[in-house]
Amino acid sequence: MDTLTSADKVAKNKKGTATQLKEAIVEIVSDSGEGAQKCGQSLGAISAKMGNGVWTVEIIPAEIQPPARSRAGASGIRVRIGSEKVTNMGDHAQLVVAFNEQVLYGRLSQRAYKPGTFLIIENKWANDPTDKIRTEYTEAIAQFKEMGASVYEVPMEEECLKVVRDPRKGKNMWVLGMLCHIYSRDRNKAHDQIRRIFKKKSEAIIESNINLLNSGYDWAAENLDLHFAIPAMETDEEMVVMNGNEAISFGVMAAGIDVCSMYPITPATSASHHLAEAIHNVGGIVHQAEDEIAAIGFAIGCSYAGKTAVTITSGPGIALKTEFIGLAVMAEVPLVIVDVQRGGPSTGLPTKVEQGDLLSVLYGDPGDAPKVIIAPSSIEECFHFVILARKLAESFRTPVFVLSDTNLATGVSPFPRPKVKEEWFALPIDQSPWKEGVKPYDWDPNTGLSRRPIPGMKNGMYTLTGLAHDENSTVAYEPAINQRSAEHRSRKLAALQQSLKVPVVNGDQEGDLLLVGWGSTRGAIEEAVEKARAAGYNVSNLHLHFLSPLEPGIKEIMQRFKKVVAVELNYSDVVGRPLITEENRRHSQLAFYLRAVTLIDIDSYSNVFGQPMSPMRIFKMIERFFTNYNKQKEAQS
Repeated sequence: MDTLTSADKVAKNKKGTATQLKEAIVEIVSDSGEGAQKCGQSLGAISAKMGNGVWTVEIIPAEIQPPARSRAGASGIRVRIGSEKVTNMGDHAQLVVAFNEQVLYGRLSQRAYKPGTFLIIENKWANDPTDKIRTEYTEAIAQFKEMGASVYEVPMEEECLKVVRDPRKGKNMWVLGMLCHIYSRDRNKAHDQIRRIFKKKSEAIIESNINLLNSGYDWAAENLDLHFAIPAMETDEEMVVMNGNEAISFGVMAAGIDVCSMYPITPATSASHHLAEAIHNVGGIVHQAEDEIAAIGFAIGCSYAGKTAVTITSGPGIALKTEFIGLAVMAEVPLVIVDVQRGGPSTGLPTKVEQGDLLSVLYGDPGDAPKVIIAPSSIEECFHFVILARKLAESFRTPVFVLSDTNLATGVSPFPRPKVKEEWFALPIDQSPWKEGVKPYDWDPNTGLSRRPIPGMKNGMYTLTGLAHDENSTVAYEPAINQRSAEHRSRKLAALQQSLKVPVVNGDQEGDLLLVGWGSTRGAIEEAVEKARAAGYNVSNLHLHFLSPLEPGIKEIMQRFKKVVAVELNYSDVVGRPLITEENRRHSQLAFYLRAVTLIDIDSYSNVFGQPMSPMRIFKMIERFFTNYNKQKEAQS
């Protein structure tokens, strides 16, 4: 556990004055079921509607209902609020609200807090009837102070009891009010947020929660010397606020996808919940199948019938869908597959983030099963990439994977309201007569592409099969047929790759160190790189959106740097650990893939802590690299 001792404390404010901040990172932690996440999501939404940049990260225990007051069972949320665009969770929290003192220990061990962090703690435990709990509380408060934290013991439950009978069902809204005052949040917008949260509840419940918020706000104004203001971003654009799963849901509807077939799985389920509430307004349906296998089978059937469907899942669901994915590849049926990645293998870390499915979706099928794989790096891209996926699936008659993850799925952030374009939407099902003499797999020799027959087309009937087949969809009895068909399925990816742009390098176009990432790590990597460049380090970064096929020019870019490191959230061995050598080391997944494709000696920096990558960790890795690099140069000279 780090020691919280430093002179780098934030100065306390005089009552009534607000210190201007460029940003603030706030955590709310509690036992499961106490509403900490709802409180933080609301704070983020209010801040976004006030014009601030926002990023939220949920803190979810591995167990559904861990023991109360347990150090490993902390449930909650982190909210980063800025006066500029925010792209990641940041490093240390400035202020923490804890519903009990024990849940703080797990976060301390994860280095979530820094010297001088303000700890606002529910003080009811000081007078708990149980001796053990009173002792734990007293010892923890003393320890936090010794570490250098600024501790505020607050009578949250006592104040809530002045408003409601059961404070457990309202403490989170009282805390929201307290935080709204501390960070100068608009009280009217907070009231509107409560009405939105409880819109399906009675007016009495809505008013009760507004009263709790007002009570917390007024108590903080009267009793706390913490008061800050975070200026809004300067923008003329209209903004929307949502999490990544909601963005995927809106993307499905904006793409003109009429069917989502899925089976519930954490952390993907909320995307289908959001779809189920709205997709009927655009003429679509959500089909909840009996299992993951049935879900993708239903989706393939819908796509075969002419309307490309989507199935949404996570890593264990991908494993179950594997055989049907191969069918979609072989039969060349368009399909959109959203994989909201989580920790693995097996049940793994169902509530934690990981980028562990890249190699699985690339190579998990038997035989050669090429498919398109794209990875959004922001919540805004979660929306647009589903639209892109549907277009690619239909244009190239193939499954298209959208690799999201828990960090994007549950994170809340504002982005410019998309302006609806006609080109987003799927075209009507083509029922024009099938041209006589054209085969159902009439592969273009240069691109591998072919026109897709739709059931109902006159003269367009054909047999769909998962067996190796020729242009007429006839089972491949001759040796050369399977070779030819495999070549054409693969050539489609080459055709797509030829249409892609060379990715943009952030920083100098050549130099000492290049970091390569994909997916949700982008914000943390870029923030760390900008900080390192400001400190004089010659480092740049490249972020990949297309993983299959890879964007062109990647090898040429990497060859311009002395060292290339893949930064990602999956496992890799560290040389120097017991038995681990350069020869037997296992690299992270993107590093493994890029090494095979480019034959460049790409290093790995990765972890599977189940936490989003922080800028601080990446920056320290960059510092270590240049320390070693400079020592080597000195030794050589």
